[in-house]
Amino acid sequence: MTNPSSPASAAPSDLDSPADSRTTLAPTGTETPQSARKPGPQRVPGRFARLPELAGRTFLPLGLFARLPLAMLTVGTLTLVTSASGSYAIGGAAAGAVGIGSALGAPVLGSLADRSGQRTVLLWSAAANSLAVTLLLVISYLDQGPASLVDWWLVLTAAFAAGASCPQVGPMARVRWMALITRNLTSGTKRTSVASNRADLDTALAYEGTADEITFVLGPALVGILASMVAPWLPLAIAVLLTITLVPLFAVHPTQGAVTLTPPKARASVEQSGPGAGASRKQRPRRSRALLAVALPVLAMLFMGSFFGATQTALTAFASVFATAEAAGLLYAVMGLSSAVAALSVAFWPQRFGLGARWLFAAGAMACIALLLLWQGGLGTMIGVLLLLGVPVGPVMVTVFAIGGIVAPEGRLSTVMTALASGIVAGTAVGSALAGQLAQDHGYAAAFMVSVSAAGALFLLGAASLPLLRERR
Repeated sequence: MTNPSSPASAAPSDLDSPADSRTTLAPTGTETPQSARKPGPQRVPGRFARLPELAGRTFLPLGLFARLPLAMLTVGTLTLVTSASGSYAIGGAAAGAVGIGSALGAPVLGSLADRSGQRTVLLWSAAANSLAVTLLLVISYLDQGPASLVDWWLVLTAAFAAGASCPQVGPMARVRWMALITRNLTSGTKRTSVASNRADLDTALAYEGTADEITFVLGPALVGILASMVAPWLPLAIAVLLTITLVPLFAVHPTQGAVTLTPPKARASVEQSGPGAGASRKQRPRRSRALLAVALPVLAMLFMGSFFGATQTALTAFASVFATAEAAGLLYAVMGLSSAVAALSVAFWPQRFGLGARWLFAAGAMACIALLLLWQGGLGTMIGVLLLLGVPVGPVMVTVFAIGGIVAPEGRLSTVMTALASGIVAGTAVGSALAGQLAQDHGYAAAFMVSVSAAGALFLLGAASLPLLRERR
């Protein structure tokens, strides 16, 4: 069995062989002349056609559907527990427990992946999550009705465990793309360059951003359809089935071998060089700036989550006035659709448009357009505003994830990527709570102020990131 932390073990199978494993060098070690190569283009045309070359044809659909259970878990828990208990309060508390568990558990899983490898962590988390969700299903139907409120603490515990153990497929897929593209840059072939690999990274992260948007729109919709047409337990049962089958396949996919691990001795030497071990005066501010560089994108994702949560809640209040509360999901999907398309477009943005400038531009546009949410228009106006608002949202998320990959300390990439995802989850809970209170007391327009404020904070954080990114460059 090959060591997953060894670069030699990163060679995928023939079916999923990446582009850099197909050498263009002649046996003598010199580059094969252009005339001696097989006819046809050197690369498959199209930016997104490059991704299967890097990771293999099966990686994209596998990574897409393996993250679907996470998108179904919160809404599925809310639907199941509310139906079984007859209490919206208990159902909401269970959904909140899932969110808190995910926000706390994701960085832990990321840190373990940095130390032990993605394969081990994903296999164990898939098994633990399947068990936790199954227990949630069983306990919910054993303790039915408001008469057994004391026993619902078992449901909340199971919901927390389900959130904490949920496999972090999206963040770990981003780590694999970064590892594959870095390996491609250092593979020694003359075809690779910093510019082309920057384009590959933009393309991969644009795809990942769109995959997140698709699953987090598709997941709740799937829960609603299955729960209403069949039974409330069915969405979570399908989530368990997807987790126990697709996540292990993602875990053992050949791309996991591209992610190299930091040896324990190297990690120990880095930790011992910190301020607590007598670091020099020059090392202390350097480490502080490194921590600040990581904190900025994590904080940005916290505000991004607050924007999402506040917008969802405010749209529910808005829809109850102009349509029905159930229409809020469809309105929110409008923004998700334009956000997904805009995230894909990042792959085609010019390379001279740096990450800091991209963050500042997209977040500024997001803050300006968010002000239109305060416009007292009707349902048609709101649909137009949401369609326009989604355009800068996707690029902001793609950019912040890319910056997180740049500023992550050596050997801590999975930790940073999962921390970014946790920021979105925690921020969503904060934004929902704030906007919900404002909507209750002052109406939907006041709730939208939380969305506007979160977008403005993203712009300010983008401005603060510029000097740190100049140092990294």
